[in-house]
Amino acid sequence: MDAVKLRRAIARTRLAPVAAFPKRLVAVARHDAKVLRTSARWLVASREHHNYTYELTKLSRHHLAWFVSVVCELPVKQVRKYLAEIESDDVLRQHISSAVAGAARRGLADKQVRYARRIGWYAIVRAKRPKHIVETGVDKGLGSCVLAAALLRNAAEGHPGRVSSIDINPEAGYLARTAPWSEVIDLVIGDSVESITALDRPVDLFLHDSDHSRAYERREFAAVEVKLAPGAILLTDNVTHTNVLAEHAERTGRRFLAYRETPANHWYPGDGIGVAW
Repeated sequence: MDAVKLRRAIARTRLAPVAAFPKRLVAVARHDAKVLRTSARWLVASREHHNYTYELTKLSRHHLAWFVSVVCELPVKQVRKYLAEIESDDVLRQHISSAVAGAARRGLADKQVRYARRIGWYAIVRAKRPKHIVETGVDKGLGSCVLAAALLRNAAEGHPGRVSSIDINPEAGYLARTAPWSEVIDLVIGDSVESITALDRPVDLFLHDSDHSRAYERREFAAVEVKLAPGAILLTDNVTHTNVLAEHAERTGRRFLAYRETPANHWYPGDGIGVAW
């Protein structure tokens, strides 16, 4: 009996799990060794302790372009132009890198500029041209700068807009305090639900990226619902952890779609973008 016939014969017996164990062990060991190598490099090279930054894999970037294309009903070639636009914005990159290097908490941040899924935020803003964005959860202000960069491009094309960036930490948003990006950012320090309730203008695009508990995410979407402009878009940065936005979309008669990113050369499995529109 040749080797192939022998394996097939064993596969039909009680010995099958034992015979397959070495091959399964090798597959797991190879996977774990790759993760350990990537993790070890990150521990040495990076300073980040949360809100990790990384590049997307080429395939993940392609999927993000199609995701935005479907949501915004825009040709994927145009979306790719928007993605390339933010990635080639050298002025913004230089600002972020130098601001991080000079920050008080530079020991916990990387100077390398890596946007990951945030380039999708940029493309959505470029495509939809919102007059008023509300972002909850600012941290350093990387996402705020990306949103502001899109708004500045829109304004140059005759479609001005602003972003209200809300965070409870008074030290948040140091990247977003420099012109020209700060010129379209209203940095609000305070509780996000209370700040949303106090808004005095309609919201065209809302992005949840603050307290990632299900209960708090629900509170934010409930608070912003009455503030939304007709045709507003809701985004969540928490789509890989909760189904809150999908449930909210179903209750309010909206469509919902989710994208999960794949980081390149990073141990973190990545986050994603949830959209209701």
